[in-house]
Amino acid sequence: MMANALVVRGGWEGHRPVEATELFLPFLTKNGYDIRIHDSPAVYADAAVMSETDLIVQCMTMSTIERDEVNGLRAAVAAGTGFTGWHGGIADSYRASSDYLQLVGGQFATHPGKEPGCLVHDETDNFLTHTIDLTPLGREHPITAGLSDFTLTTEQYWVLHDDLCDVLATTTHPVQPWHPWHRPIVSPAIWTRQWGEGRIVVSTPGHSLDVLAHPSVRTVIERGMLWASRTGSAS
Repeated sequence: MMANALVVRGGWEGHRPVEATELFLPFLTKNGYDIRIHDSPAVYADAAVMSETDLIVQCMTMSTIERDEVNGLRAAVAAGTGFTGWHGGIADSYRASSDYLQLVGGQFATHPGKEPGCLVHDETDNFLTHTIDLTPLGREHPITAGLSDFTLTTEQYWVLHDDLCDVLATTTHPVQPWHPWHRPIVSPAIWTRQWGEGRIVVSTPGHSLDVLAHPSVRTVIERGMLWASRTGSAS
């Protein structure tokens, strides 16, 4: 029996929502998913579609969401639909919706930049070399088991979060003389979240296509899709 995946993509074009999600469609097809693609969250208000959806993959940076749409999303996840995504496509979506922020459990706050004297005034000003460090839970969890800590040179997300998140990996923002904070900040980089009967998986790496193609990032996203899905294992 086929599972049903819903891909919701759009918002800020800098994250290449179409190209980014296209990277993962063959994986979903190979794993037995029938895929529907929508370019706005309006589908979340369609109770019939949502009741038949086993997995939502969202890549919708910023943008807005209506009350009936976010209520539909929350209800679907609570009833068992999996919800996953990466980077700003899930952790920087619908900034004005507190109900969405509560559902996801982590919200992008910033990505610190380079030393002012090194700025060239393009997106690479925010590309820092940093490590994604697995937590003890992450070393055992099906999504990240067998992976090692890994290093990326890309945006390093600073995320506001709550204790309902089960954090599988973190990243640490160091103290730098050009920044105003005075101690290192540990931020979740990969987390899961149980919402009713549903599972949520968020990976903050994923700013660009090359980051999504990194073996560890891609593994986390693909395993996260299967784990979050209503048809996934119960481990």
